[in-house]
Amino acid sequence: MKRYVVLAVWVAVAFGEPRSRPETGYREWEEYGGGAENIRYSRLDQINRANVHKLKVAWKYETGDSFRGSEMQCNPVIVDGVLYATSPKLRVIALDAATGKLRWSHDPSAGRGGKRRVRNRGVTYWRAGGDRRIFVTWEHELVALHAGTGKPVETFGHGGRVDLRQGLGRRPEDVSISVTTPGVIFGDLLIVGSSVGEDLPSAPGDIRAYDARTGAPRWTFHTIPHPGEYGAETWPAGAWMRTGGANAWAGLSLDRGRGIAYVPTGSAAFDFYGADRLGDNLFANSLIALNAKTGKRIWHFQTVKHDVWDRDLPAPPSLVTVARGGKLVDAVVQATKSGLLFVFERATGKPLYPIEYRRAPASHVDGEKLAAKQPFPVLPEPFTRQSFHAGNVTRRTPEAHRAVLEQLKHLETGGQFQPPSFAGGVIFPGLDGGAEWGGTAFDPESGLLYVNATERVQAIKLVERTLFHSLVDWVVADKPVGGEARATTTRDAYLSLCGGCHGSDFVGDNAPPLRDLGSRMKAADAEAIVRRGTGRMPRFPGISGREARGIVEYVMTGKSRPIELDSVEPPQLKYRRDGRGLIVDPEGYPGIEPPWGTLNAISMDTGKIAWKAPLGEFPELAAKGMKNTGSENYGGPAVTAGGLVFIGATNYDRKFRAFDKSTGKVLWETELPAAGNATPSVYEAAGKEYVVIGAGGGKDGQASGGSYVAFSLP
Repeated sequence: MKRYVVLAVWVAVAFGEPRSRPETGYREWEEYGGGAENIRYSRLDQINRANVHKLKVAWKYETGDSFRGSEMQCNPVIVDGVLYATSPKLRVIALDAATGKLRWSHDPSAGRGGKRRVRNRGVTYWRAGGDRRIFVTWEHELVALHAGTGKPVETFGHGGRVDLRQGLGRRPEDVSISVTTPGVIFGDLLIVGSSVGEDLPSAPGDIRAYDARTGAPRWTFHTIPHPGEYGAETWPAGAWMRTGGANAWAGLSLDRGRGIAYVPTGSAAFDFYGADRLGDNLFANSLIALNAKTGKRIWHFQTVKHDVWDRDLPAPPSLVTVARGGKLVDAVVQATKSGLLFVFERATGKPLYPIEYRRAPASHVDGEKLAAKQPFPVLPEPFTRQSFHAGNVTRRTPEAHRAVLEQLKHLETGGQFQPPSFAGGVIFPGLDGGAEWGGTAFDPESGLLYVNATERVQAIKLVERTLFHSLVDWVVADKPVGGEARATTTRDAYLSLCGGCHGSDFVGDNAPPLRDLGSRMKAADAEAIVRRGTGRMPRFPGISGREARGIVEYVMTGKSRPIELDSVEPPQLKYRRDGRGLIVDPEGYPGIEPPWGTLNAISMDTGKIAWKAPLGEFPELAAKGMKNTGSENYGGPAVTAGGLVFIGATNYDRKFRAFDKSTGKVLWETELPAAGNATPSVYEAAGKEYVVIGAGGGKDGQASGGSYVAFSLP
């Protein structure tokens, strides 16, 4: 508390304008992140520091859709007393927000979903007069539903659906695309990003606006520039026709008053080796300010040049205010997987804190050429440690310490931009951050920004693809090429196409595990996914049904057999990532000293960390006295005028917590039916304040769930 008070006094003296309680903020939770600004701040204060310990379950709704390995990351929206959300199978549900009673449900998959794990973070609500709609995406289809009934809006697209594969400059049947995070509404426009394949072949990450009434496309921004467009010189000739990614899978933020959409993008495909895309690769890994009406670029900033570290911008930016020269300046702040915050003037893109370009090491992998310098903000302070070395190796036990030190001897270490290598280049924080898709919450009263972070260590090791053929040949021929049928094995086919994400052991560390796939999915369904792709998984249109069956057979049985490949195969680069890179001790705990997960409060006025608290723990370690270690966490915080920060997110202890937003002290906690890997929503219904969170679990082998749990005062 002392540090916070000192900071508050310093701000008031230095800038002459102490912050006062704002009139802005959310009473309902009408959009993903609470509102288009994505600050996750509620004006409600019925639940506050003095009474939060009295919170009880107000209602619980069980979707009945969970299955082993399923997840539920939805941040519900609440409008006019109705809560709209999605289930683990991506059913859309409407509940009475005060009681949890089901009003309607709709299955956009029309029964095609089955026990397929889908990642979805919610829906988009739109209204114009008496017309009220819910938008959700199933695979490549954007679906419009009547908010009052859940019935499809027949006048939208074709029978209530728009095919997102159309208009990308590729054959629709060759494209795998979806929308994981809800889009934003600007007037009668629905603006959306996308989830696309992270290996080749992959769709481009175009940002698109659709007419919310008709589904007609209204504008497109090419994140991989076409010839003559701004940034085209940062790519090889023809990249726009063959490269994919540079997509805004994490969602967007919107300044409706200025008419500016803020778009955070991810890396270009393939994530870890870019010999086919030499150059800085604008607009991958960029925060882009677009005219929301036309899609024209206003300004941009690229946080990573020529990314080979999977350093996607992982969450929508928060639109905040920063005290400068006696007044509050409208700003946009972007969190990164690397534990850094970039802060810019909202209208111009001018950095509000200095940004330095520092030298980065070169790659020794053939064909690769990395940027000589990368950007680092001087402030705000990093909210994670910035490197892994012998000095911060775990000391959980002497055996654990020795084992991780031994691993470290064989890896290449450095700072944020240690290149992927054949030995293994250490990346810290790991591929899941630092910050992740839960993003940040901002308190306009104090100027504090809250962000949760994971600190685990990984190494990016490159290995040769067993079925490599020249991408150059494919580009020149303008189609997949091949010769005579070639003999190989089903294992080699799996490793070539799937091993980079799912690992040689079917587990991987940044993709869904495939062990025991046969117990939760039919072989025919798995074969279809291999060929058509889903979400981040690329589509492999060049492989035959026989080849797809061979890959699935190997996954489901673990037994390899000879197979002849047909003459056509998808384009591939020479190297892939070895799918397992986590650096852990012999018992599977992180290889670095705790904290392994934190919740951080950072002053946007000074750039200094006000407080840091461990977030989560491992129950079995806590039982032995090793408490408050922090843990891997997914989902984000919500902050309220009642002085509280609510967050679930912790992957192993299933806790839902309320922190004092000024000090970081835990004031209340409860255990959920499954881990709350989602962001909570705060809202008012019938004069009462509620906090609701989805308990979906399912990550890293933890138990899955499918319930929404709402809390209120007795």
